[in-house]
Amino acid sequence: MKKRIILSVLLMAVTSVALAEADPHQFEKCMAASLDERPGDIIKVEFKNEQGAHMYEFDIRGTDGSDWDVECNAHRGLVSEVEQEVDNVNHPLFKAKAKVSEADARNTALAIYPGEVTEVEYEIESNGAATYEFDIDTMIDGQQMKVEVDAASGEIVEANRELWQIGLE
Repeated sequence: MKKRIILSVLLMAVTSVALAEADPHQFEKCMAASLDERPGDIIKVEFKNEQGAHMYEFDIRGTDGSDWDVECNAHRGLVSEVEQEVDNVNHPLFKAKAKVSEADARNTALAIYPGEVTEVEYEIESNGAATYEFDIDTMIDGQQMKVEVDAASGEIVEANRELWQIGLE
């Protein structure tokens, strides 16, 4: 029941935003494709701009007990990336790859995107690499950026503007 309520609220909110913008986004198709990829409960949806492409990111608490980020192209309705979220830097999958501290990765991200870090996620990419993902409320027109820093090299590997978010942090 709780799952249905959360999904219904998410669907209504996102549908309202999509219709208000009169944009041909494929939210329902993306949601179904994401749940096919990683069955479970959607706990958060983000909408972001990745190199000019609109993307939905579904945070899914999987039936396997793991947390997953599934990205889907909002115009095409196709899953483009699946990442596993882990609880902390000491998770065995993350710790095995990490050579850069969270503090150093945070400093790297803030040097390019100054502002306040509002959330940190520890992710295992589809290729097995570990990354820190920082949500930063920037000083650049109040934009929120999602900045991924490779935990092995310390380099920024992805930076995208988050347009909106619905659900649990």
